[in-house]
Amino acid sequence: MLGLGLLVPGFTLLTALGAMVQFPMPPFGVPQTLQTLAVLLCALALGPRLGAVSMGLYVLCGIVGVPLFADGEAGWATILGQTGGYLVGFVACQPVAHWIIRRGDRSFRGWGSVVVAGLAVHAVVFLFGVPWLYVVRRLDPETADITLWQAVHGGCVVFLPGMVLKTATATFIALMLRPEMGRRVW
Repeated sequence: MLGLGLLVPGFTLLTALGAMVQFPMPPFGVPQTLQTLAVLLCALALGPRLGAVSMGLYVLCGIVGVPLFADGEAGWATILGQTGGYLVGFVACQPVAHWIIRRGDRSFRGWGSVVVAGLAVHAVVFLFGVPWLYVVRRLDPETADITLWQAVHGGCVVFLPGMVLKTATATFIALMLRPEMGRRVW
């Protein structure tokens, strides 16, 4: 259990390191980061409860002022800003990924489940992030005329190539760490 106890803050740190690799995406400057790769790997390694604890710790540390978020951001302003919904999605997606990846007996379903879980992790993050982005942008007088489609495009569509790359990377890592997964798709 001590090993799992170390993995919780370990994935918090890995997510923070993933935030440092960032590319602001047009039109809103929401950054493409490696955070969701860490979030998916966290779900693979820790399961729904400890994964949610690890991601909750990441968000909590950022809220209290540790500059863990993209661009060294921290504090409530970040949570209440345009990227706050994505951060909440990091916590919310943990049980979803676990449900897809593991059977009732806790064995892995196979590498195909990692691919589906990767897409689901991103979908949950977008499900929280895009509406949040839309509301925050609507409240800003400079972007109050934003349409829902513009929020979907700027908060989701531009991230799809990165989503595919990060899901493929997580699948490769899972296959390297769990060779038995490579023997079956499901």
